Amino acid sequence: MKILVLNAGSSSLKYALYENLGKRVEGNIEHIGEPNGPKDHRTALFEIERELAGHGEIRAFDELDAVGHRVVHGGEKFVEPVQIDERVVEAIRALIPLAPLHNPANLQGIELMRKLIPDIPQVAVFDTAFHQSMEEEAYLYAIPLALYEKYGIRRYGFHGTSHAYVAKEAAKYLKRAPETLNLITLHLGNGASACAVQRGRSVDTSMGFTPLEGLVMGTRSGDIDPEIPIFMQKEGMDADRLLNKESGLKGLCGHNDVRTIEKMAKAGDKTSRTALKIFSRRIKKYIGAYTALLGNVDAVVFTGGIGEHSAMVRRMVCEGLEPLGICLDDTKNRKNVNIVSTEGSGVKILVIPTDEALEIARQTETVLSVHKL
Repeated sequence: MKILVLNAGSSSLKYALYENLGKRVEGNIEHIGEPNGPKDHRTALFEIERELAGHGEIRAFDELDAVGHRVVHGGEKFVEPVQIDERVVEAIRALIPLAPLHNPANLQGIELMRKLIPDIPQVAVFDTAFHQSMEEEAYLYAIPLALYEKYGIRRYGFHGTSHAYVAKEAAKYLKRAPETLNLITLHLGNGASACAVQRGRSVDTSMGFTPLEGLVMGTRSGDIDPEIPIFMQKEGMDADRLLNKESGLKGLCGHNDVRTIEKMAKAGDKTSRTALKIFSRRIKKYIGAYTALLGNVDAVVFTGGIGEHSAMVRRMVCEGLEPLGICLDDTKNRKNVNIVSTEGSGVKILVIPTDEALEIARQTETVLSVHKL
């Protein structure tokens, strides 16, 4: 089965072709709609088609068996991936107010591909779906219930495809069935989130109504006093821009690339060192909280660009967690191997590269297999 995975952004289009779930070709068309890029997403899709043909994979899109689309927000309606039809398209459109920066672009990719290859099955895989297993006490905010009932204001969580993927991969490393494990998964990149995974199901996650809540991120503040944005706006500041694009690591030290921040910290820059301490401390607090929620933890999983590559961040996060049974082996950690905990650590510490495109391909194949039945 040949499955094309598409992740359509406002000015980019990431793609990966899988054959029998083995990756064949991947790429990213950028600067769409800009002077130095394709004029629109339709043109970008034709570029992808030519690229795949150039590699000898397919002559045209109609030779595909399926297309899997990343969709950021599925709200409460979508608790699992679904085969796309008109009702699904309209439901995704109705969710645009909850994800105005992402769902319109995701939807554009879906609609264009449905026009180009109307007879090829297509599947939507939602970032929020994995977290729809949370109970009311996890997803409801302590605000008037009418705001949830009328506007859908609740915790949705994001990065669900990544958390789902690494949770399953962790089970393979531990040689256990996913439904027997309790995990804390940490997706650490420019966007960052933590997830408490109990017996294969998300029971809590750090991102909330939007991706702004939770951990400190590259440019996002994460958890803050809710009165702060109100104060900002009263003082004439653009709270949305400041908290989403000018805060986090960038707000603390002027940079949002952890590689740069680490170099500066090692060179003695106090501001950079403090930024890393704040970043790591927030993650540590979530590990403690999720340990309390889960009761016992089998493994802590680091993934994402920072989680996979920053030995310094992993060390700073794990320092002092030995009373919780989380014991880092510094030598293994510096070598960036997959298991970086000590032999006697009660909680395994894993470093697992995420592969959201592969997870989308897997879920697409599963949906179509069920649909055929």
